[in-house]
Amino acid sequence: MAAAATTLRARSLAAVAPAVLLLMVLMCSTGSSAAAAGPRPRLDVGFYSKTCPAVEDIVRNETEAAIKESPDLAAALLRLHYHDCFVQGCDASVLLDSTPTNTAEKDATPNGSLRGFDVVARVKAALEAACPATVSCADILALMARDAVVLAQGPTWRVALGRRDGRTSSAGSCGELPPLHGDIGLMVEAFAAKGLDVKDLVVLSGAHTLGKAHCPSYADRLYPSAGCTTADPALDARYADRLRMRCTNNAADSNSSSELDPGSCVTFDTSYYRHVARRRGLLRSDASLLDNRFTRAYVLQAASGRYDGHFFHDFAVSMAKMAAIGVLTGSEQGEIRRKCNVVN
Repeated sequence: MAAAATTLRARSLAAVAPAVLLLMVLMCSTGSSAAAAGPRPRLDVGFYSKTCPAVEDIVRNETEAAIKESPDLAAALLRLHYHDCFVQGCDASVLLDSTPTNTAEKDATPNGSLRGFDVVARVKAALEAACPATVSCADILALMARDAVVLAQGPTWRVALGRRDGRTSSAGSCGELPPLHGDIGLMVEAFAAKGLDVKDLVVLSGAHTLGKAHCPSYADRLYPSAGCTTADPALDARYADRLRMRCTNNAADSNSSSELDPGSCVTFDTSYYRHVARRRGLLRSDASLLDNRFTRAYVLQAASGRYDGHFFHDFAVSMAKMAAIGVLTGSEQGEIRRKCNVVN
C-alpha cells in the first residue's frame, strides 16, 4: 500500500502544474472546448459583476440558512448539480417538471431520491427579487454545490458563470448518468463520454463522503440475485451483515437508507476513501474503484489521511471541469428561466 501511495504521489505531483492550469483556465472561462469552437461566449467568474453583483452573497446566504436547518441538504445540493451536468450538460434540465406529454429527468428512476428542489426555488426567488430575469438556474446549481461543500467543511473554488438554462428535459436521457451498479469499466466509459478522465472519476467519487443511499441502490450486493448465487464477495462480510439489518431481503420496497460514509456523512473529508479501502464502500461503483490500478492507488493514498490537502485541491479542479460540461452560453442558446421548474 505504501508503494502504491508513493507511486501515485509522484504522479499526482507531476500532474499538479497542468491541474492548476486547468483550474485557472476554467476560472478565466477559456475552457478547451470553448476555445476550439471559436468566438463563442465564455463562462466568466465575473459574469454578473454589473448585472447582479450580489449574486454569490445571495446564493451563499440562502444555502447556508437551508443547510443550517437540515445539514444533510449539503449532499442533496451537490448531487443535484452532478445529476444535472451528466445529462445533456449543466443546463438545469434536472429542475424542470414533467408535463402531460413528457416525463422529465427529475421523475426518471435514477433521480427518484433527488432532493433540494425547494431550496433551489427559494434561492431563485431571492435572486429574482434582487436581479429579475438575470441569473440562470444552471448557475445557481453550480454556486449552491460549491457553497454546500464549503459549509460541510470542504474546499472552495471560484465558479465561472454565464450558463443559460435548457428548454428540454427527458427521463430517457438519464441513461447518461454513471451507473451505481456499474463496474470500473462502465464508470470510466461514462465519465469519458463527458470529457472527464479516470482521475476525475476517483476524485468526484469522493463526494460520497456526504449523504446516504437508499436500500435499492445497494441491495444487490447483500443478497443473491439472478445469475449470482452469493452476496458480493467484494463487500466486507461484517459490514454486509450490518447493512442487512437495515436493508431487508424485500429491498425493492424498502425506504431505509445507509450512510455512504458512516459516522461522517455531513462532513466533507477523506474518510470515505478509508471505507472503500477496507472493502466497505456502500455502492458497487464505490467498490469498483479498487479494480483499476490508478483509482486503487488514489483511494489508498487518500485513505492514509496524509494527503487531505491534495484531495481538496483535486476535488476543486474536477468540480470546475464537471461544471463546464455542455454549457449553453450567449443570447442565442437556452434562456434565463424566471422559475427553475418551468420554461418561460
